[in-house]
Amino acid sequence: MMPFDTGRPEMTAEEFRLLRDFVYGHCGILVRDDMKYVMQRRLWPRLEALGLTDFSAYYRYLRFDAQRRTELETAIEALTTHETYFFREPRQLKAFSEEVLPQLERRNARTKRLRVWSAGCSSGEEAYTVAMLLKDSGRFEGWDVEVHGTDISRRVLAAARQGEYGPSALRATPPDKVARYFVHVGPNRVRVRDDIRAWVSFGHHNLQDPDSALHVTRPDVVFCRNVMIYFDTPARQRVLRLIYDKLVPGGYLLLGHSENLINLSADFELVHLRSDLVYRKPEPGSGGSP
Repeated sequence: MMPFDTGRPEMTAEEFRLLRDFVYGHCGILVRDDMKYVMQRRLWPRLEALGLTDFSAYYRYLRFDAQRRTELETAIEALTTHETYFFREPRQLKAFSEEVLPQLERRNARTKRLRVWSAGCSSGEEAYTVAMLLKDSGRFEGWDVEVHGTDISRRVLAAARQGEYGPSALRATPPDKVARYFVHVGPNRVRVRDDIRAWVSFGHHNLQDPDSALHVTRPDVVFCRNVMIYFDTPARQRVLRLIYDKLVPGGYLLLGHSENLINLSADFELVHLRSDLVYRKPEPGSGGSP
C-alpha cells in the first residue's frame, strides 16, 4: 500500500463486485476485473465526503439513501474520463464536411431541417465543432438547424452550456477557427460565439436507458465517438439499437477511428467515402454512396 493510502479503507473483492455490477446495471459501463484499485482510489473521496467508513456502507448508500440518484451520478463521473478537444479526428470531419453534408443538403432541401446528435458529448467540444463545420459549409443558413449534445454527466453538461474553454481544448483548432468562432473572456480563456451556440443544445441522457432519449429528436447524423469503449458487447448492442431506432432512414453514424460494428450490428451499411469510412442506416430503395 502506498503511503497516501494510509488510513483509508480497502475495497474487498465482494465490495468491488457489488459496486461494479451496480454501476453496470445503471449505465452499462464495465469496470474490468483488473480495475479494482482504480475504482477504490476514485471513490475514496466520496466515502470521505459522506462520512462513510467502508465501501459496503457506500454501496448501501447508492441503493437506499434518499440522495442515491445524485450520488450515483457523482460516482459515474468519478469513474469515467471526459478528455476531449475541438476538431478531433480531422479526417473524419473532412469526410463529414465534404461528402456527408452535401448529401444531406440535397436530401433535406424541401424541409430545410437538419438534426445532428452528439451522443456522449462530454464538455461540448464535439457538438460545437459540428456546428462550426455546418457554419463553414455555408449550406444551411436560414435552415432549422440543431446540434444536440447529450451526456450522462450533469457536471460536464453544465460546462458545455457555459461554452468556455482553455488552451487544452483548442490544441487541434486551426488559428483561423479560433479567430472566427471564439471570443476571449479572460487570460487563456475563450467562449464559443453566440451564433454557434444558437445552433447547439444539451441534455442529460443515459445511453442505456431508451426512455431518457425521448427529448432527442430524430437525427440525420449521430456522432458517437469513443463512447462505447466503456461498454461490453451487450451494452454496445443496446446503444446501437437505440441509435438505429432514432436515426432517420439514410442517416449516418460516425464512430471513433478505433471502433467498428464487427460482431455488434448488421443493421447499418458501411459507406466508403474518399476520406473515411462511416455507417449509414439503410434507406428503402437506396443504394451507392452519397
